[in-house]
Amino acid sequence: MKRVLILGAAGRDFHDFNVVFRNNPEFQVVAFTATQIPDIAGRRYPAELAGNRYPDGIPILEEDKMEQIIRDQHVDTVVFAYSDIAYPTLMHLASRAVAAGADFQLLAAERTQLMAKVPVVSVCAVRTGCGKSPVSRRIAVELRHQGWHPVVVRHPMPYGDLNEQRVQRFATLADLDRYKCTIEEREEYEPHIVADTPVYAGVDYHDILRQAEQEGDVILWEGGNNDTPFYRPDLAIVVLDPHRAGHELGYYPGEVNFRSADVLIINKVDTADPDGIKTVRRNIALHNPKAKVIETASRVTVDNPELVNGKTVLVIEDGPTLTHGEMPYGAGVVAANRYHAAALIDPRPYAVGSIQKSFEKFPHLWRVLPAMGYSDTQRHELEETIRRVPCELVVVATPIDLARAIQLDKPHVSVRYEVEEIGEPAISALIEEFTHAHQPALAGAGR
Repeated sequence: MKRVLILGAAGRDFHDFNVVFRNNPEFQVVAFTATQIPDIAGRRYPAELAGNRYPDGIPILEEDKMEQIIRDQHVDTVVFAYSDIAYPTLMHLASRAVAAGADFQLLAAERTQLMAKVPVVSVCAVRTGCGKSPVSRRIAVELRHQGWHPVVVRHPMPYGDLNEQRVQRFATLADLDRYKCTIEEREEYEPHIVADTPVYAGVDYHDILRQAEQEGDVILWEGGNNDTPFYRPDLAIVVLDPHRAGHELGYYPGEVNFRSADVLIINKVDTADPDGIKTVRRNIALHNPKAKVIETASRVTVDNPELVNGKTVLVIEDGPTLTHGEMPYGAGVVAANRYHAAALIDPRPYAVGSIQKSFEKFPHLWRVLPAMGYSDTQRHELEETIRRVPCELVVVATPIDLARAIQLDKPHVSVRYEVEEIGEPAISALIEEFTHAHQPALAGAGR
């Protein structure tokens, strides 16, 4: 029996365990490690989810202690199981594991994918912040136009009680409060809920799949960061960002998505440097020439844009896009500049607690505030940071109504961004082709 340590971030790691290791007598998982997400280490993957072979559950420890865990627990194999990591960082982890005496393993995407009884469309990306969410929303609209009844299954973000979060269904905004969702979860679920598309998420994606299949006749898998889909897709769509041209070949597992996609969407072409678009297209021609290629703009709009003109503003952007996505700015900065803000106030001198630590960890940020809210404490620190910033207006570029999640004590406007094709082929034509190919599924469902 091989003793296994799984390196994770409270998501992919649990799924890989459930699918590959939970009921496999050839392996004994001694621990998970945690990184990226605060307040995960020190907990346990509960026995109710871990199964009969793990009556005490499985500890979740700090990744920084990997060498000590390998030695103390006599680990044979370290399995890497999280996303959006640069290749040098990934290989440093591998070297640490090998130097400590353990093998280092990456699981094949197909080995961890579950088969659905209904067709699956997956929307993934090569980096965090490429624009998966607006693409997913557009795909959901086009599926409904073609007569489908889609349900969204979202990549996991189980940051609370794992037993309670085994299977989650979100159909109303009240469900976000009922499940005590973080800001990061709300950003992903709320836009679909507003569009009347039910969303499933949680911990056990086999149980989630069985329920989702009962409600929808097609599953729209919306990935997290640049992870690969948990369900075997019938149509694999992957989004690229020419603002970070070349990253499609420099981050794991984004390159896996890039090489295996049926459709590649080059997003943000309206604001990207032409040379960046050329680089992305050249890499497509070299590494996935069979993929269909669609170019889209990320159309930014603001409610009451006249309020921005001449104001000193604090820009709040989507958190993960700025942090491990490494983007220096997002749609909020684009909107502030487009509508002639007088100045963007640097929030760093006013940051408190974990928000201040985020700026220290990600020094490329200086004129934007990431909407971090993984816990009640962090949400309060975000509120206090906003309160301290001396600005006339807050430009909120998160995908949600942030005022539902925290208290905003200043005037604010909301930024929205949706994808729009540039030329042909169109997303609508893509989904029409998908519908023709899978028409028996519709007929079999009586729709």
